[in-house]
Amino acid sequence: MGKGRKTRRALERGGAGQAQRLNETLARWPDVRITPMFGRWGYFVGETLFACFPLREKERDLWIRLTGEDQARALGDARVRPHRHFSRKGWVELDVEGVEDLERALRWLRRAHAAAARGGANETETDR
Repeated sequence: MGKGRKTRRALERGGAGQAQRLNETLARWPDVRITPMFGRWGYFVGETLFACFPLREKERDLWIRLTGEDQARALGDARVRPHRHFSRKGWVELDVEGVEDLERALRWLRRAHAAAARGGANETETDR
């Protein structure tokens, strides 16, 4: 067997730019596990994925899984949009460009984290 591919430096450092800020913040939250998956950072509580953010610094669309009630409230903000594929499962998207976007995102991430810790936002047996 040959030598395996080297880990990208951005992964070793825990991301770059907004991803690094987000990873450093969420890593301090209880029971959060952060792992790279399919070109995005995946944020888990146990086995429940509650958010993901792109690995690439050029991309800025944060995906967050909310309860139905929180999703409706979040979509009242013009800067938050339904997820292009998974909106029926409670997912929303918002762009994280700067500090003010990060603060808004953290408010929704706290709600998503709490829902995941309670047992999964909008999760049914068929979603698993």
